Amino acid sequence: MIEPKIMLSDRQEQILNLLIQEYIGSAEPVSSQSLEQKYKFGVCPATIRIEMQKLTNDGYLGQPHTSAGRVPTDKGYRFFVDQLLREKPFEEDEKDFLNFWEELEKEIEDSLRFTRLMTKKIAQETSSLASAYFPEEDIAVKEGWSGIFKEPEFENLECLERFARTADGIEERIGELDKSKEMQVFIGEENLLPQAGDFSLIVSKISLPDNRVGFMAILGPKRMAYEKNINLINSFKRFLEDF
Repeated sequence: MIEPKIMLSDRQEQILNLLIQEYIGSAEPVSSQSLEQKYKFGVCPATIRIEMQKLTNDGYLGQPHTSAGRVPTDKGYRFFVDQLLREKPFEEDEKDFLNFWEELEKEIEDSLRFTRLMTKKIAQETSSLASAYFPEEDIAVKEGWSGIFKEPEFENLECLERFARTADGIEERIGELDKSKEMQVFIGEENLLPQAGDFSLIVSKISLPDNRVGFMAILGPKRMAYEKNINLINSFKRFLEDF
């Protein structure tokens, strides 16, 4: 059953976007009081509480346990990411990453070493698991295991095991991606693998200078830095296009 489309007010959009940014940074439920104190919306705290309750009722936020704080749901993250992809002019922000790739240039002739280095760099910068996959050669490189395990979500052993199974299954399902899209973002239950409901996956086509065509994927908790990660992938693709 398709959910009816709910239009958010400007204030609700602002609250939702700021709450998600706060949660990405803290990994802790965000209260109306903390938002009002930090961002000064110009309305009384009770108004912020009412708006957050509406967002909760409409499925954009969840309330873990009995705390006053809220966390984003898959629906909330999807709204946030769709806004980024639709409205954010990434080109200016991508410039911040251009120097990031310079040391890769000297390795451009050694395609396997280049692939390993680029995957490692992306993993380090995103604090996520980065995976490069080239289907024609059935070559897959994964980096970032040590960094991803430092995230608070993986203090739970069951979550850690699900993540490992998800990471192992990425290449198996890559053929199911929409070939018409350069980049796709899967959030929680949208993921191609059934055990991946706690995670998000960013997948982008890449083309190396030796004409190998493949995919770069970033896999991490749903609480990943979507804006930074999308910018990073875009800047890397621009770097490859220069060759």
